[in-house]
Amino acid sequence: MLFFFLFVSIQSFASFILIPMDAETQKDHLKAYGITYWALSENQKVQWLLNYRGGAFLLPDTEKIQKECKIRGVSYEVLSNDKAIVVLDEISSPSQNMEAVTLEKAPKIAVYSPKGNLPWDDAVTMVLTYAEIPYTTIYDEEVLQDELILYDWLHLHHEDFTGQYGKFYGSYRAASWYIKEKEAAENLAKKLGYNKVSEEKLAVALKIRNYVVGGGFMFAMCSATDSFEIALASEGVDICEPMFDGDPSEPGYQSKINYRNTFAFKNFKLERRPQVYEFSSIDMTSKRRIPKETDYFTLMDYSAKWDPIPTMLNQNHTRLVKGFMGQTTSYDSKLIKSNVLIMGSNKTNHEARYIHGIKGKGFFTFYGGHDPEDYQHRVGDPKTELELHPNSPGYRLILNNVLFPAAKKKKQKT
Repeated sequence: MLFFFLFVSIQSFASFILIPMDAETQKDHLKAYGITYWALSENQKVQWLLNYRGGAFLLPDTEKIQKECKIRGVSYEVLSNDKAIVVLDEISSPSQNMEAVTLEKAPKIAVYSPKGNLPWDDAVTMVLTYAEIPYTTIYDEEVLQDELILYDWLHLHHEDFTGQYGKFYGSYRAASWYIKEKEAAENLAKKLGYNKVSEEKLAVALKIRNYVVGGGFMFAMCSATDSFEIALASEGVDICEPMFDGDPSEPGYQSKINYRNTFAFKNFKLERRPQVYEFSSIDMTSKRRIPKETDYFTLMDYSAKWDPIPTMLNQNHTRLVKGFMGQTTSYDSKLIKSNVLIMGSNKTNHEARYIHGIKGKGFFTFYGGHDPEDYQHRVGDPKTELELHPNSPGYRLILNNVLFPAAKKKKQKT
């Protein structure tokens, strides 16, 4: 039936544009996603050819699309109608681990980030800008005013949802930027009617949780992943020390953590010491002993026909991806709930790098690390020039998630 639908739908076109995504022929993988997003915004349906030539895209052949590919430096091939049928016939064969997924509309994208942050402060905003994919920046006020319902996809910037100001206290408490950001956070919390930043951030985290449960798509990286989980698990429990919220933490707070409230993690231990740049035992940064030269993680291989969602999220031109550090670099695999997919991991070190799950009617993806092409990004380091990394496998994983809401999906179990 799927092949018949695709066969009938392509009869109205004399030819097609194939945007290959393999390692050998695509000059700019990242901008190829931008072309696909642009075509969707022009009301063109696109076929995402999972596991075919690195996850190629099949678009109707128009002069406008060809011109856009040339302007943006994206490699493409023109296929005749007959050739397109042959390709789709090959993909539909039960013997091939491939699938054609229809992308229907350009998702509306929101990035949860402080308004003053520049695009290169975050890998996602950086690659969206490079790929020319539009997004809207929102923050606490918009979230608490229920504006998330306006968006199909939400990215969480490297935020601290626990109210501990990123645990930068130990090294940067005297830095002017730290003092200013702390003051700004306190003023915003007060403006929004909260006594503490931790209380205000929890309210934001709960709104985001409800957004996902109601059918939203959430993508988070680095410290936004575990701090979000910790905030949900510690609802109603004061885990902040006096330098963060002005009063002592709650005695025995570790025993009061409710792991049922989290999306992905279980049984983790919180890092109580304020001078330690770490939130909990979820993160593997201090536990890992992997030299930079051998720091890689492997993407899982899924059945495209039976498991199209993780297959979509793992589309790439290589299964081996360079590792990269962050405040939250990777996740202790022993602390991941059994219903969460580990899509990318370093099994020899028992760490997960890239995970995905379903929550209610929605989806979430967590990706460890700060910048896929900057191994150990530090405060104040210059931005990554993506013009030097147009074929980055690590950045491709981000853009897979961006296109994910555009796909026509079957109903999922809660």
